[in-house]
Amino acid sequence: MKRKKPAKAKRRSSAAADAPRCGLCGQTENLTRTECCGNWICDDEHKYVLFSYARSSCLRNHSHYTLCARHFREEHEGRWQDCPTCREDWDTELYAWYGTNEYNFEKLENPPSFEPTLCGGCGRVIRLGAEGFVYWRDKFFLLPGMH
Repeated sequence: MKRKKPAKAKRRSSAAADAPRCGLCGQTENLTRTECCGNWICDDEHKYVLFSYARSSCLRNHSHYTLCARHFREEHEGRWQDCPTCREDWDTELYAWYGTNEYNFEKLENPPSFEPTLCGGCGRVIRLGAEGFVYWRDKFFLLPGMH
């Protein structure tokens, strides 16, 4: 019985394999390093349209929606994952979201559990990391048109 030769694996050139990639989307062009954690990321914040709330910029998403970036900006000591100030500054749901969302290079290992946040006006569950809300008089409220 004759054995078939194994198919040759396609190899990427070592230059392509060693090229820096955005740690969030994998792109290899127009990269920079984050100030907070030094990871490669798309240098695309200039494409953001003011007040669009678009989440299409890797750099903007990391710098606006992670504990990593905020910890760095506020010059807290130590690692963001262990920072008591970062933990105390946020509602538990938001702390968990900012530490575990897809804009992080490293996610919070054991995020705290929390009760769902309810709208102070209509009682509907609000996903604080994904929906528009205001915080007023110790309550969260969905933005108009979100009910």
